Amino acid sequence: MSSPESPYPLRPPRSTPESRKGVPPQPRTETRDDMIIERDVEVTTRAGRTVQADVYRPLDGQPVPPLIAWSPYGKHDPAPIGQIYPASGVKPEHMSDLTTFEGPDPVYWVPRGYALVIADIPGTWYAKGPASYLSPEEAADYHDLVEWAGTQEWSNGKVGLTGVSYLTSSQWRVAATNPPHLAAINPWEGWSDTYREVARHGGIPETSFWPYIWERWGASTGPIEDLEAETREHPFFDEFWASKAADLEAITVPAFVVASWTDQGLHTRGTLEGFRRISSSQKWLYVHGRKKWAEYYLPENVEKQAAFFDHFLKGIENEVESWPPVLAEVRTDYYEGEFVEAESWPLPDVEYRELHLDAATGTLVTDAPADEATATYHGLGDPFAPERLVFEHRFDEETDIVGHSRAVLHMSAPKADDMDVFLGLFKRDAGGRIVPFPYFAQFEDGPVALGWIRASHRELDEEKSTPFLPVLAHRRALPLEADGPTRLEIEILPSGTRFAAGDSLVLVIQGYDIKHYRKPLVYSRHETDINTGPQLLHTGGAHDSYLVLPIRPRS
Repeated sequence: MSSPESPYPLRPPRSTPESRKGVPPQPRTETRDDMIIERDVEVTTRAGRTVQADVYRPLDGQPVPPLIAWSPYGKHDPAPIGQIYPASGVKPEHMSDLTTFEGPDPVYWVPRGYALVIADIPGTWYAKGPASYLSPEEAADYHDLVEWAGTQEWSNGKVGLTGVSYLTSSQWRVAATNPPHLAAINPWEGWSDTYREVARHGGIPETSFWPYIWERWGASTGPIEDLEAETREHPFFDEFWASKAADLEAITVPAFVVASWTDQGLHTRGTLEGFRRISSSQKWLYVHGRKKWAEYYLPENVEKQAAFFDHFLKGIENEVESWPPVLAEVRTDYYEGEFVEAESWPLPDVEYRELHLDAATGTLVTDAPADEATATYHGLGDPFAPERLVFEHRFDEETDIVGHSRAVLHMSAPKADDMDVFLGLFKRDAGGRIVPFPYFAQFEDGPVALGWIRASHRELDEEKSTPFLPVLAHRRALPLEADGPTRLEIEILPSGTRFAAGDSLVLVIQGYDIKHYRKPLVYSRHETDINTGPQLLHTGGAHDSYLVLPIRPRS
């Protein structure tokens, strides 16, 4: 049930702070390494909720810019990501024992002349709530903390925001409220549309990360937003899910946005959409093909963060104004690639080309097949039927695919009125090897790109869709066409990959997740329950099925 304090249904907390190493607030001041550390500073928001913060600042007391990390993960809990996730690539020497999960390191930033405000969001841990997540109410509380930090005697009045994942998703939300003292943001991989990018990929319920993350956010002494009930009760994109999507166009503050090709199904789409749609006149995009946590803490990238904040929070003239608006890595292999510069995102000079599926030959061809053909696989796997369809195109010359791809497929399911379709793009080198790429921050055999759709959610939102990005409306369920194949237009998440002459692009189509990892490893899973019997792909003639790929000119 909801309460007068919250428009959302509430539930008891998932866990107590004490059960997760929390200690009740003990306001105090400590010193360490030329830092003043103010513990358990309580800030009351206009709504009467509270933020609990630890504030790290220089010992000399001179006014400095504050950087805020707004987190549900616990300011009290230094989190050695490299130990928690050994395959994350984060090296112990890249963070101190004061670094909290996905947040900045005080030992780096305070000596450089910054204050860090590491904040527990209202309703989590010992902060008074109730808790809500990525909501307008939370954004208003964050706005109030920005204004508090901008008006302290130790502050120079110019506030910046930093941090990965939730610490970025919340940046989109608060920046849209335009706090007067907010001077710069550094969104480093974070979704901006909870429904489309996390909870329901292509309309398919996500069954691994989304339920898991409720547990991670849920330590509290009071009620928290009941995300489980809300997700169950809101299968379509309605006012509830709209309240969980950022008003990106309202953002005007300078922004250094960092995305990766490798966080597909979590942060890739939302971060790139964030950069594309924000109204900031001063914005830069850096896109890499590596592991997100490792890149955030990599010393050379911390120096880029510092250069950005030095320029906008301290007024230092440096190299930032000469940065290219977009710097994107075009991958050739695992942790190998070339960075290319551009003026905007999507890259303005890409050419969208079609490759057509031919079910008769299992190939992707440049001209639409004249003859109709079908290929069949079993929706959930069957030992007596093919599990997937595979199509391949060999490149005769070096080709860069950089940006948003999409697929138009004609599908049918004779024994069902709905179907879930999963797509994967892979690179096969000239020697026949499937080239592996980092994936979901900790895996090392990922695809080039992924796509998903639940056929009943195929209706497009015409206002939000662009020629390169089909956006599903998710307002109602439409059964499969009864008198023939159903046309599905499927978003394939952005990627950047180079194919040498002789390399091939491989398209996989199947009825369940493209990648499989043993539990309890967490990544985007979709344990679908609607696929029944065979699923048919129709190609050629009146049912031309094809990919649209963003090809960067070779020059």
